[in-house]
Amino acid sequence: MVDLILGGARSGKSKLAEKLASESGLQVTYIATSEALDGEMSERIRHHRERRPGHWQLCEEPLELARVLRENANEQRCLLVDCLTLWLSNLLLLDDPQRLAGERDALLATLADLPGRIILVSNETGLGVVPMGQLSRRFVDEAGWLHQALADRSERVVFCVAGLPMVLKGQL
Repeated sequence: MVDLILGGARSGKSKLAEKLASESGLQVTYIATSEALDGEMSERIRHHRERRPGHWQLCEEPLELARVLRENANEQRCLLVDCLTLWLSNLLLLDDPQRLAGERDALLATLADLPGRIILVSNETGLGVVPMGQLSRRFVDEAGWLHQALADRSERVVFCVAGLPMVLKGQL
């Protein structure tokens, strides 16, 4: 089963994903896509670590998400990926459109064949004004296209606002 959980910053999406993973009854592997490149991001990572149960496994991978999902998925495991927009940012900053397309396509192709439970967390960035700057506009476009493709491949899609889940597809 694939769940896609979308929301804005501090919307409660990660907290919901962690709750669903805990309630799955499966072993949980948390796949973190962020990198602690500055003090503020280090603090965000610390906050997430403190909130997670200590028995969860952790896999940190900023780029090769499809590979990590294939290597870790099994019937007895829930993989929680947090978050896809950081992963997308990491790929965009490589300034290699072929790498971005290849990793995105690999992720989309891999999801259909993965055993176990997959929970994907991502920031919904397309609700505001069109951003200034080419890279920012490209990020919003790429995130929107990725979310549409993932929603099509997911059994459940949930949008979080103010800590409240709104089910867009499937049932909670």
